[in-house]
Amino acid sequence: MRLVVVGNGMAGSRLVNEVRARDKDVRITVFGAEAWQPYNRVLLSNVVAGTSSPDQVRLLDPRWYAEHDVTARLGVAVTAIDRDCQTVVAADGTREPYDVLVLATGSEAFVPPIPGVERATAFRTLDDCERIREAAASARGAVVVGGGLLGIEAARGLAGRGVPVTLLHLAGHLMERQLDEEAGLILRETLGALGVAIRTGVTVSAIHERHVELAGGELSGGESIDADLVVLACGVRPVVGLARDAGLEVGRGVVVDDELRTDDPSIFAIGECAQHAGRVYGLVAPGWEQASVVADLVTGADKGARYRGSRLVTRLKAKSVELAAMGETQLTEDEAEIVRFSHRHKGTYRKLVIRDGRLVGAILLGETSAVGTLTQLFDRGGPLPGDRTGLLFPDLGLGGAAVADSPTRMPDSARVCQCNNVTKGQIRACWESGARDVEAVAAATRATTGCGGCRDAVEGIVGWLCEQEGVSA
Repeated sequence: MRLVVVGNGMAGSRLVNEVRARDKDVRITVFGAEAWQPYNRVLLSNVVAGTSSPDQVRLLDPRWYAEHDVTARLGVAVTAIDRDCQTVVAADGTREPYDVLVLATGSEAFVPPIPGVERATAFRTLDDCERIREAAASARGAVVVGGGLLGIEAARGLAGRGVPVTLLHLAGHLMERQLDEEAGLILRETLGALGVAIRTGVTVSAIHERHVELAGGELSGGESIDADLVVLACGVRPVVGLARDAGLEVGRGVVVDDELRTDDPSIFAIGECAQHAGRVYGLVAPGWEQASVVADLVTGADKGARYRGSRLVTRLKAKSVELAAMGETQLTEDEAEIVRFSHRHKGTYRKLVIRDGRLVGAILLGETSAVGTLTQLFDRGGPLPGDRTGLLFPDLGLGGAAVADSPTRMPDSARVCQCNNVTKGQIRACWESGARDVEAVAAATRATTGCGGCRDAVEGIVGWLCEQEGVSA
């Protein structure tokens, strides 16, 4: 069977890896528009901050393709799909036939149509990071446009380099899709203490060589901010042009069913370009779940595999800022039971959203020891204890809530790594097979290789197992 994968990012490279792990005989060709080896886009803020090098966020060793008999066309974009001949056409004029085609074209940065926007740099790719790092070395001031996840991570990374940075956001508070107003305010104060100046309710009306002009809210005309560097983090859009030109059904993304098939049974779509059940996911975990389903189907490893959607946990990856949000965080007291704790002086905010006795949403900002317990309850949809206090403070052992972040009380079924769906039981089994440190566990299970938010939990489990058995980690 000839499998062609268009896109070699986090979803496409995972699919290639998953297929090869199941079947050694499938002929695989993967096209990547970027010349880089596949890398972890989730960790790009670390590259901007200077805490990771490009090599440290790489997903596959360059030798992997040859060692696993995979043809990788890096730096070669696909420009057309000939469905009649079941062939893709590359930018260099070559044609590659397929029996199965998987589109993993991802998303592209949205660039607002404002005067002087060509002077700004989007924050989306490793090449973008290189440009931002180079400019930051001599910048006297920077502006980041966009107060979502990426914008906050970029601003924190620049501030960590000692660059004076102002974050501009159109909405009334930061991360308005994931956070309520109070959480957004506390996050703003936390970032402010770390050197990030924040303006909400404003837009950029023009970008000049040394400053940006602002508009919106209560601003008077002509207000501006000095900046040598302007970084755009204004959101992303699925890359669907290839699919649309081929006559496939396209909404916001490439429309797929529970098998991740398009309306052409020979063509699948996964990751940020795919639209399943009316939803386009912008996080890594759903793309990796989708890659696993398609790998099962195209190799025949599990012909009954189906994708039923993902329950998302958003983690902010910015140094000295702990934040996790999940589910329906915006419901009101009239729509759900709301339990919250707020301590602005300490930068702490915890909120539970409960409906019909089940956890349907949560926000954890500041110290996040409760995230393990709440993620498990959110995933499983199980009944909650009557005393909700223990859910907000599981480390205190209140209200009968399980202390999910304590290895001694965490059940083997507890999911430790959300990105790769790795449970405590799998980590235990891996340890019993000889993996005595986090790196060995990561190599065997992929835990910690997504957003990295589970690393402390994995270290805790490995350390606890070593202590129990009296061996050195």
